[in-house]
Amino acid sequence: MKPNYFLLVIIFWLASCKKDTITESPATQDLVGYEEGEELSAGIRTVNDQSNLAFSYQLSGLNPQEKLNFFVGNSFFNQNWVEAPSSTTARDGLGPMFNARSCASCHFRDGRGEPLANKGLLFRLSIPGVGTNGEPNADINYGGQLSDNAIQGVNKEGAFTIFYSEQSGAFSDGETYSLRTPLYTFTGLNYGAMNSGILFSPRVGQQMIGLGLVEALSDNSILANADENDINGDGVSGKANYVYDAVSKNQKLGKFGWKANVANLYHQTAGAFLGDLGITTWLFKNENCTSIQNTCQTAINGGTPEIDSTNLNFTVLYTRTLGVPIRRNYKDANVLMGKMIFKNLGCESCHKAKLITGTNAAINALNNVEIRPYSDFLLHDMGTALADNRPDYLASGAEWRTQPLWGLGLIQTVNGHSYLLHDGRARTIVEAIMWHDGEAANSKNAFKALSKKERDNVIAFLKSL
Repeated sequence: MKPNYFLLVIIFWLASCKKDTITESPATQDLVGYEEGEELSAGIRTVNDQSNLAFSYQLSGLNPQEKLNFFVGNSFFNQNWVEAPSSTTARDGLGPMFNARSCASCHFRDGRGEPLANKGLLFRLSIPGVGTNGEPNADINYGGQLSDNAIQGVNKEGAFTIFYSEQSGAFSDGETYSLRTPLYTFTGLNYGAMNSGILFSPRVGQQMIGLGLVEALSDNSILANADENDINGDGVSGKANYVYDAVSKNQKLGKFGWKANVANLYHQTAGAFLGDLGITTWLFKNENCTSIQNTCQTAINGGTPEIDSTNLNFTVLYTRTLGVPIRRNYKDANVLMGKMIFKNLGCESCHKAKLITGTNAAINALNNVEIRPYSDFLLHDMGTALADNRPDYLASGAEWRTQPLWGLGLIQTVNGHSYLLHDGRARTIVEAIMWHDGEAANSKNAFKALSKKERDNVIAFLKSL
């Protein structure tokens, strides 16, 4: 560890000590629907914090070296990268083109981005067809992701504007709601016209909590809930995505990303360094420049690679060991009633309440942990209104990975907003529910038919997660 990180590591380590254990719950009362320990979303690894830093603590059970490495990784995740050449050689090499200067720009306080430029929204690009390993075909001029920032002497790829159109609706009891549909326009394109068949997908950065626990799930535990052909006839057909893993050079089960298009956190982290910040790694060695972007190709770099394997490993460990905060109000009568309604609506067909991690994670604290992520981590058809019409490996343009719900009720506290869904179009949990369609249409329509009190109970339950 480099000397200039030492003080930062000690300060954060001391600050985190009080979060390292979970106090025992109050004596369980005879409450209908309550399950002992259900407030512990990450089981014995749950973080006992509900503040605006609730997404930023390491999970319990790490060994002393892992605890120290967590805070070194934290520094690489949160601090801005700068252009090369710089006296700060460990953190130069930004760009030449990029979306953000730090990981935390899109994941502020390890939380969720907003549907705004430089605040967590980016656009994946592709043209019809697939690449060598089954991945989406990158656009010849603009690559696989629109870069809306660039270093000096290099033109950024372009910018975008968002216009929202409102559509009103009403629940069965007459209460109204409004949904907004985003319309995107690309502006200031500096490298020619985009391919006429360009496919694009807006993506908002997700909260970082519990990622290592998800990675530690065995393939079998996820595939046990797959039902691609809907053999049980419930209208829900969870589907696995198999994707190219740059680490093993093999096809593997996708677990991460809005379309389950990444298999593990090493690939995910290195890919984000390159795609979002323009930082090369041993895994992705070439700058994010297309063949026609000459000034991008000739720009000064920050070394080969720009983040070395040791510091990349620290950052990956950080993403793997961020904890999940404890639930709130979990014994309130309206929350327990909302939980029962949520289940009766069929929401748990996709948002599976409970899973158990495997036994093969390199970090021992991630093994054999009962977690409550409320996700099956499979792909589901969410209907045409939410479709981006951009296939990603086996995911169709209408299919999305089930978003885990743990931490949902703390997004407002941590990030100061409540924008939900893959592009942040939903302003509230209610709006997010009402956007559900496709396989979720029956559950959405059943929610729509509830009484006001019943709907409020469901929202109270979701906000407790």
